Amino acid sequence: METRKHDHIALAFSSRVEGLQADSRFYYEPMGGVIPDPAWEPFSFLGKTMRLPMWVSSMTGGTALARTINTNLAMACREFGMGMGLGSCRILLENRSYLQDFDMREIIGDALPLYANIGIAQLEQMAAQGSFQALTDLVGMLRADGLIVHVNPMQEFLQDEGDLLRVPPLETIEMFLDETDIKVIIKEVGQGMGPDSILKVMHLPIEAFEFGAFGGTNFSKLELLRGDPSKSDLYEAMANTGHTAAWMLKEVNRLHSEGHYLRCRQLIISGGIRSFLDGYYLISNSRLPAVFGQASNFLKYARNEYNELRQFIEDQIRGLSFARAYLVPKAL
Repeated sequence: METRKHDHIALAFSSRVEGLQADSRFYYEPMGGVIPDPAWEPFSFLGKTMRLPMWVSSMTGGTALARTINTNLAMACREFGMGMGLGSCRILLENRSYLQDFDMREIIGDALPLYANIGIAQLEQMAAQGSFQALTDLVGMLRADGLIVHVNPMQEFLQDEGDLLRVPPLETIEMFLDETDIKVIIKEVGQGMGPDSILKVMHLPIEAFEFGAFGGTNFSKLELLRGDPSKSDLYEAMANTGHTAAWMLKEVNRLHSEGHYLRCRQLIISGGIRSFLDGYYLISNSRLPAVFGQASNFLKYARNEYNELRQFIEDQIRGLSFARAYLVPKAL
């Protein structure tokens, strides 16, 4: 106790909050709660039972570190009851020698959702060839529950080796849904989507919509950073366009409250989720079943020893549990 009180005195001045702005998203209600149990009630999502409202968003594929990263993430999903989206599986369409980098079903187990991942450009190419069999084979080979299709025309445009789309993504996806039985999640990769695109996505018979909103890892900006500096100067302003997760959620909630027929009924809220508080606030405000996704936060710890990732997740669970007991989210 004496040490703790000494710390209080030593740190008192540095902990003052002049000039700081309180987080206005919550009411702090310390009178009615108790120190919380970190356990989260199991819940149904994507047809399976999850134990934590956190999703490992797709982040990496086809790199030397992919096996270590994916293995650590799959182990964490199994231990804590999270769902997982694999990084781009495009390389497996070309070379199956990379299968062990992505084959995570044995590690994550059968009880939790695991989705493969492919870009809209590859989907368009297969549609032009008249067959999606390669994707049926891919999902089967990985024993995945379905496929995440990342819709990323801006990233492709800004990528030196990118593919320019010749068919509207909506038409390609509708064809894929009509011709296969594969379960689909649609996501963006750092820009999010505007109101017309959100409405189109929510009208599709898909399993979930992952926002991939503006504010987190922005793959369009990433492509500019790895390309010609003169191109970066020219197109940087365009890469800064987009829609935040909070804005997108308000738009989905509006569609729901206005009685639109939304065939998509589940959300993965990702993009700019920097902490458990961001995720807790947004899923609490969702009118549809929702979990929150993170990529870079997980990636930071998944490259190293598993215990580092484990500790990071345990700390987030403690924070989520406290927030649930003492912080009341205000409406968006």
